[in-house]
Amino acid sequence: MAVAGKAGLISDELTALCEELGRRAVDAGFRVATGGRGGVMAAVSRGAHSSPRYREGDVVGVLPGYGADDANEWVDVVIPTGIGFARNMVLVSSGDVVVAVNGGAGTLSEIALAWQIGKPVVALRAGGWAEQLADRVLDDRQDEAIAGASSAAEAVQLALAAIGAATS
Repeated sequence: MAVAGKAGLISDELTALCEELGRRAVDAGFRVATGGRGGVMAAVSRGAHSSPRYREGDVVGVLPGYGADDANEWVDVVIPTGIGFARNMVLVSSGDVVVAVNGGAGTLSEIALAWQIGKPVVALRAGGWAEQLADRVLDDRQDEAIAGASSAAEAVQLALAAIGAATS
């Protein structure tokens, strides 16, 4: 699962939601890839580490720069790309499904890139571009709308359904 989301400071409420998303994703058997930095990315990474099913290597950070030290402390596998915003394509390509949380222009680009390459997208209704695009069809590249989720649990269930995994 690739997770796209706001890099800057986030509220305590959004932090808790992202931590739950990371934990539930690993609980469900996903590895989590993010942009590897702060905000949503750090909270999801920290949450992934809290899962009882967590194993070393479950959290991947795809960084825009060359500095591996730029990754947040919860990233297990650091991929410093040195390609700036183009890393957004690397990130969305790395997951079977993309989950978008909040976000500004960077998240918007990740949602659009995922859409263009046919990746399923789940958008958590937690503000930003993710909420604005939840339940919408962007253009004729795909027939199914971006799946809107109101909770971390629903986002993980929709992600599992999008890739055809059995849910319990």
